[in-house]
Amino acid sequence: MSTQPPETAPAEGRVRDPQRTRAEILDVATSEFAANGYAGARVDEIAAKTRTTKRMIYYYFQSKQGLYLAVLEQAYSVIRSLERQVDVEHLDPLAALRQLAELTFDHHESHPDFIRLVSIENIHGAKHLAQSEMLPSLSAPVPELIGRILERGWAAGVLREDVDALDVHMLISSYCVFRIANRHTWSTIFGRDMLDPGRRAHHRTMLGDMVVEYLSRR
Repeated sequence: MSTQPPETAPAEGRVRDPQRTRAEILDVATSEFAANGYAGARVDEIAAKTRTTKRMIYYYFQSKQGLYLAVLEQAYSVIRSLERQVDVEHLDPLAALRQLAELTFDHHESHPDFIRLVSIENIHGAKHLAQSEMLPSLSAPVPELIGRILERGWAAGVLREDVDALDVHMLISSYCVFRIANRHTWSTIFGRDMLDPGRRAHHRTMLGDMVVEYLSRR
């Protein structure tokens, strides 16, 4: 395989920006994998929608599996980057936990493809994600962040001490993932859209209250 990127678009003869091309491929591939799953997504279709070629896609990502893994890595990197915005050092620990919960709520609602990708990868037993060289950077930040909040809360005597960082992460994530992943079946069974804009503020506040109430020391 050539070590040089095929930088010209086949139809127009335009010189491509490699970083922009890679980003465009990832954006389209994210939608394709989220909509059709790993098996159902087609590299030909991704190439057509980015006006590029399979050869160019394979230059950047080596294979369909490599492209799918890059999509997963990018999706997780986005939420990890947002979590770092929580002001751990200056916020009251309970306020920091509420901010983290609300940030997760907002991210998951605005990134439904992330929820679909996570669901798809779980169907595959996380076998693709397990091969990621980025796995430590995708997994470590959130328990470290929550751990710092908990330690400050324990030192101040305001947080219960029988939970750890992953307990808190599971509590927040389960609520946020559920309302996106189960939206349609929930609506069909109960006649209520969990993403109804009229109930959004209520649900967001409910999550924050639940996290703060559960973790507050009695």
